[in-house]
Amino acid sequence: MKKFILNADDLAKSEYHNSAILEGYKFGLLKSTSVMVNMPCYQDALKRVILPNRKLGVGIHLNLTEGRALNTNLNLLTNQNGDFNNSYLSILLNSNKKEFLSQVEQEFRSQIELAREDIKLTHIDSHVHIHSIPNIFKITARLASEYNIKQIRTQLEIPYFVKGKRYNPINLIKVLLLNYFSLDNKDVAKKYNLKTNDFLLGVSYTGMMSDKTILEGLKKIKKDCVLEALIHPCLYNDDRKNSHTKEFEITKNDTLKSLIQQTGFEISNYIML
Repeated sequence: MKKFILNADDLAKSEYHNSAILEGYKFGLLKSTSVMVNMPCYQDALKRVILPNRKLGVGIHLNLTEGRALNTNLNLLTNQNGDFNNSYLSILLNSNKKEFLSQVEQEFRSQIELAREDIKLTHIDSHVHIHSIPNIFKITARLASEYNIKQIRTQLEIPYFVKGKRYNPINLIKVLLLNYFSLDNKDVAKKYNLKTNDFLLGVSYTGMMSDKTILEGLKKIKKDCVLEALIHPCLYNDDRKNSHTKEFEITKNDTLKSLIQQTGFEISNYIML
């Protein structure tokens, strides 16, 4: 059977993210989210979004690039104030260093343990796909197995083009890199008896996700699989419009919901697999 999971990354990044994910969940298309436990609005996410809505699938969005670390002794990951100061590229370049990986594991472990105090985690993924880096994926998979988190995200995406949408060539490079990493990462997931999505949508059109990009991506998938589409929705309390408000509109699109089902996909989350 074909399963479609719309996942909202970045829960707890701000109250605006929290509000958007809550409203999207109420509509029914959005059934899954991933939370950043080191961000200032984590307690708000717990109170308003996670604890009152037990059928919402909640994973952990591991983070090494934004906000403050939970640990205070991570000189390779943070500045003197304890704020993360690495990009995806710098993490990739340091991912063969033993001490660097030790600090990554320490911070990942702390984030998972904090989340588990209140949440039964359904899956594990990461901010800006840092866990896709092979040596870091191995750490993530081992921790997922240790903490009994059954599902881990991989990033295998079939490149596709949407008529009328300007395609950013940088996104194609990202897709090719993440696809290359995913080939090995899927084997690592099997080694630890973890489930993973078969395909992902959301890299080719990073910052440009819409009902159209989702539907065109779905058309590329012919076989039974688990397909995850990731978005980063926001619902502001003013008239601001940006890519995040556009992605929030996806969660409220009744026509899109029907069209997804017409393509043979069941709308799901990682609780329901």
